[in-house]
Amino acid sequence: MPLVTTGELITGATTEGRALAAFNVITLEHAEAIAAGAEEAGAPAVLQVSENAVKFHGGNVLAIAAAAAAVARASSAPLSLHLDHVVSVELLHAAHEAGFSSAMFDASKLSYDDNVKATAEAVRWGHQRGIWIEAELGKVGGKEGEAALDAHAPGVRTDPQEAATYVADTGVDALAVAVGSSHAMTERTAALDHELIAQLREAVPVPLVLHGSSGVPDTEIRRAVAAGMVKINVGTALNTAFSGAVREYLEAHPTTVDPRKYIAPGRDAMAATVAHFLRTVA
Repeated sequence: MPLVTTGELITGATTEGRALAAFNVITLEHAEAIAAGAEEAGAPAVLQVSENAVKFHGGNVLAIAAAAAAVARASSAPLSLHLDHVVSVELLHAAHEAGFSSAMFDASKLSYDDNVKATAEAVRWGHQRGIWIEAELGKVGGKEGEAALDAHAPGVRTDPQEAATYVADTGVDALAVAVGSSHAMTERTAALDHELIAQLREAVPVPLVLHGSSGVPDTEIRRAVAAGMVKINVGTALNTAFSGAVREYLEAHPTTVDPRKYIAPGRDAMAATVAHFLRTVA
C-alpha cells in the first residue's frame, strides 16, 4: 500500500488510545522483517533509519531510504518512513528528497538554549515541507560512541515544566523524554518512572516518545503506554534476535557459505520480535 505519514499514524494511535511502535532499519532484511511483523500483528509501524545507519551505508541516505520505502509500499500494513537521531543539519535537509515524512532532530547534546534554537530552526524547515519533527529533552543515553550513562542519575530525566517550555519554544510535533530507559540495552531490565511519565503527559501538549524500549519489559511498556507514551522506539531487540538466530544456524551448520541460509532465520527472528512488540503496545 502507499506509504503513510508518521503524523497520520501518530494521530490514529492517539485517537484510538494506543501506541505506535517504531523500529530501526539497518539492512534491507530489517525493513522486510518490520513489514512482515506488522502484517502478522495486523498493526501499523514506523520504519526508522538513523544517522548511524546512514553512516554504515557510506553516508548515502537515498539508497537505504529507497529500499525501505519499496518494502513498505509492497506491504499490506500501514507503514511510514522516519529519519531517526539526526544530528547533521545536512542530513536533515536530505529527508524530503529521500521520502521521509518525519525526522527526529537530536540537539540533546547542546546546551538548553542552543538546543532550543537549533530545534526551532529544524521545525521551521520541516514544517515548510510537511515533515513532522520529533526532538529529545533529557538524556536517554546509550547510543554508540557515547559515554556510559546511568538512566537513574540525578539531572538525567526530563523535567515536566522545562519540557512544556521547550515544546512551546520549538514547536516540535513530538518529544522524546528520559524516564528510565537507555539505548542499546540487550537485556529487558529497565524500570521506568511512571509517575514522571504521567506528569509529562499532563504538562506536554504533544505526543511523548520512549527511546530505548528494547531494554524495557513488556509490563513496563504497557504501563508506560497507559500513562501517556505514544511512540515506542525499538532497535537493539531486532539486532539481538537477528544475531542470535544467525549464530545458532552457523553453529549447527559450520560449513555454510551461502548467506541466504543464515540470514533468512535471522530475518524471521526479527519479524517475530516486531510482531511481539506491536501486540504489546496495542
